[in-house]
Amino acid sequence: MDKNEYLSISQFAKILGISRIAIYKKIKKGQIEAIRIGRSFVIPKKCLTDIVGKTLSEKDKKIIDEAVRKTFKEYGEVLKLLGRE
Repeated sequence: MDKNEYLSISQFAKILGISRIAIYKKIKKGQIEAIRIGRSFVIPKKCLTDIVGKTLSEKDKKIIDEAVRKTFKEYGEVLKLLGRE
């Protein structure tokens, strides 16, 4: 087991900005994957990406870009006025 592939409960909680107890509860509910080592848990780093946000596919990026373009086309003047205040 590579030490760099896993995070401790404390590290994981600090990154997410929540308490260690909240992390333990999420592990118990099955919302966070964890590996038990003795009396402690470690969490694979890949779970952080799953929780914080998945990487976008090219298709998703194109959909978002098109939505932004459409919004600026339809509401560009309003957005400019809102940006001035």
